[in-house]
Amino acid sequence: MSKAIRILLISDTHSFLDTSIQPYAQSADEVWHAGDIGKIDVLDKLAKWNSNVKAVYGNIDDHILRVSCPLYHFFTIGKHRVLMIHIAGALGKYNVKTRALIQEYNPTLLVCGHSHILKVKKDHRYNLLYMNPGAAGNHGFHKVRTLLRFNLLPDKMEALEVIELGKRGRLKP
Repeated sequence: MSKAIRILLISDTHSFLDTSIQPYAQSADEVWHAGDIGKIDVLDKLAKWNSNVKAVYGNIDDHILRVSCPLYHFFTIGKHRVLMIHIAGALGKYNVKTRALIQEYNPTLLVCGHSHILKVKKDHRYNLLYMNPGAAGNHGFHKVRTLLRFNLLPDKMEALEVIELGKRGRLKP
């Protein structure tokens, strides 16, 4: 990996995939969905926009999505060790499953969803970057639908950007 890999990070679509996401997905090298997809149609549409989609299932996802996606996904890109799981727990106060996975894989990047709260922060205790893109769907208590976009270089991240899609409940898929 010598050039930057452009990542679009999305979570908590809850069966709603706003068409305004399409240009972001098409311009990314990879799209990561951190769970609560809602319907398999959401993944199918994402795959039409970008052939490189990585996703985990969330607590609202049915058996079809649970067969199609893992509970967690660990992978490496350059020196980045990425652990993606829908329910990780609060920053630094991870649930038992996530703590065990952190101990096993020693990720540098922990990607999660579930809370619908956008948060990117360094966790010094576990020496990782915690990333939750908020929620892109219309279901939940969040007020604004959000995504994250960033570039991964072999040994660093750059150009981290929050994308606001507008207020929850304003658009139809």
